[in-house]
Amino acid sequence: MLRLFVLLLALCITAVDAAPAFAQAETLLLAQQEPRRRTLFDLLFGDPQPPQRQPVEQPRQTAPRQRTPTANLPPPKPTVEKAEGATRLAVFGDSLAVDLAKALERLYVDDPNLIVLDQGVGSSGFVREDYFNWNAAINDEIAKDSFDLAVIIVGINDRQEMRANGQVLQPLSDTWTAAYQARITTFLNQLRAAGKPAIWIGLPPMSGSSYSTAISQISAIHRLASLSGGAEFVDVYERFLGEDGKYSAYGPDLNGQNVRIRKDDGIHFSSAGADKLAFFVSQSVRRFYREGGISIEVADPLAGTDAGAMLRPPLQGLGQIRLLEVAGAVTPLTRSPPPAVDLISAVSIPEPAASFDLEQMVKAPVGRVDAFGVGISPGRDVENPAGR
Repeated sequence: MLRLFVLLLALCITAVDAAPAFAQAETLLLAQQEPRRRTLFDLLFGDPQPPQRQPVEQPRQTAPRQRTPTANLPPPKPTVEKAEGATRLAVFGDSLAVDLAKALERLYVDDPNLIVLDQGVGSSGFVREDYFNWNAAINDEIAKDSFDLAVIIVGINDRQEMRANGQVLQPLSDTWTAAYQARITTFLNQLRAAGKPAIWIGLPPMSGSSYSTAISQISAIHRLASLSGGAEFVDVYERFLGEDGKYSAYGPDLNGQNVRIRKDDGIHFSSAGADKLAFFVSQSVRRFYREGGISIEVADPLAGTDAGAMLRPPLQGLGQIRLLEVAGAVTPLTRSPPPAVDLISAVSIPEPAASFDLEQMVKAPVGRVDAFGVGISPGRDVENPAGR
């Protein structure tokens, strides 16, 4: 009981002590609610502004993002798988060959029967065999049988001295030209002996006048070597001239639009220019390649004859690897035709005479086409051998 009394007493004391605090808080609250009395200070200087409460930031509501309409792009073209036995077109040469190989890849990307092989070597040529020997390289590629058709464009690095037979030959001199052409002929002879068709691309005009003149002379050597080596030569010089007949960095593309076709160095092709070059090359490729393979085995009507054994010059525009497709009856000039000994309408035709006698032609029998009648022709009557 004593403990309970003490506890109640303590609670009463605590309540008495807390009463003034509660009363003070209530008075302060009422004072804030009652209107404030205006003083002289307020009349002179204005009423004090009540403190403004900071607005509570509400969570920002983001509007749903609207999807921007996308253009209906065409689906990507499916990659065409190349056939296992596809024709292998190899592009040999310098940095121009690299540009051409990329353009031919774009041109034949949808053809499953043709593969383009980039065999270009930058800064190479036929002058500096110590840097890169094209004759040795083509010999290795032929031995590996790595290609079926060769396309060559080279020469932009060949306007320089050449070492041959222990001598230093000056560019485009007579000795230099002879040695340079001999190396190209050796290159083409290897392709010809292996039965590999070759298409040699002439060089385009260049921006520098003196350099362009030298490159034109080198391209002329390529033309002569191609003719003697049995290669197809494609002249593209005039295709890349401007309207004034001079070098131009701009020109019509395959769609006829005037675009930049050469790079800033005035030597190499832009992508549009390389595509244009590839189009002209494809016209010559069509003479060998027929959508399903290489076509160089052409029936030779002269096979088995004396003319077939003779060395025939190459057909301009077709290359020596392609033989004559159409030929009539061929008679060697050293062989004399057998003379006619009877009428054309005769049923039985005797065997031709082994040798030809001029006197038999003079004594043509009556009725033969060269017996013109009495008094006009020395023909004789077969029934009256003594003549008339």
